[in-house]
Amino acid sequence: MEDEKILDLYFERNEDAIAETDRKYGGYLGSVAYAILYDKDAADECKNDTYFKTWCAIPPARPSLFKAFLAKITRHTALDRYDYETAKKRDASASAVWEEVEDAIPSGDASPADTLALKEAVNGFLASLKERERIVFLQRYFFFASLGEIARQNAMTEGNVKVSLHRTRQKFKQYLEEKGIML
Repeated sequence: MEDEKILDLYFERNEDAIAETDRKYGGYLGSVAYAILYDKDAADECKNDTYFKTWCAIPPARPSLFKAFLAKITRHTALDRYDYETAKKRDASASAVWEEVEDAIPSGDASPADTLALKEAVNGFLASLKERERIVFLQRYFFFASLGEIARQNAMTEGNVKVSLHRTRQKFKQYLEEKGIML
């Protein structure tokens, strides 16, 4: 079923919307959550939470990119769960990814105006990248893919992925500094 028809079901408050969403995007959403949590049961719970949050958000929202809308909800849900589960203990999965990029992002105590400026800067930066750089960067820092997964999906060696990510992080840091965003 096409996204527009699925969205129409949400607007009609027809519960088939959830079944159609799961049929079309369930596997994808499960993989987004699993890449963060590395736990199939927890990923399935995040996927179900995504369906509930989507049901609550539509209407009034009518996303133009439904797949991206769902991925964003799933990612935030999985990150929240990760934070909850690792509040007292830290493991090497997602926290290692954050450590890679922490010197290139501003501190978390930003005002709403600063947050909007950062969002615009990130979007501008991503648009400035070559397609392959952008894909690798997003796979690592949005979807938390491992270096090995990124290498396989992009026909690269893990060493090439590491170098690409390092260079892109440096470019990102420089781009933010040029835009006047304090790190």
